[in-house]
Amino acid sequence: MPKREVSSDAIFISGMTSRRADGTIAGIGDIEAQTRQVCENIKAAVEAAGGTLDDVCRVDVYVRNMEHFDAIHKVRREYFKPPLPASTMVEVTKMVSPDYLIEINAIAVVGG
Repeated sequence: MPKREVSSDAIFISGMTSRRADGTIAGIGDIEAQTRQVCENIKAAVEAAGGTLDDVCRVDVYVRNMEHFDAIHKVRREYFKPPLPASTMVEVTKMVSPDYLIEINAIAVVGG
C-alpha cells in the first residue's frame, strides 16, 4: 500500500504574557483582562505562522493565584473550542514582572 505523505509544522509559543504590542502590560490586577490579552497574543502568533487557535493542541498555564481558575477558564472558552487543547495549570510564586498574573506556553500543529 502506498504511503500517504502528510506535511505539518509544529509551532511552539513560550512565555506569552499580557504584554501589548507597544510593550505595556494589559489589565494590571485584572486576571480576566490579562488572560484575554494572553489569548490574543497567542492567536496573533499562531496566525502569523499560518494557523488558527483550532490548531493549538497543548497549553501550559502558569498563574500567580489558583483561585483565578474559574475566571481564567471563562475567558479561555471564548478562544478555545472543543476539542480543547490538552492543558496543565500550575500556581507559581513569581514571574518576570510582579504585574503578571498569568503566562501561557502553547503548541500548535498547522497543516497535515
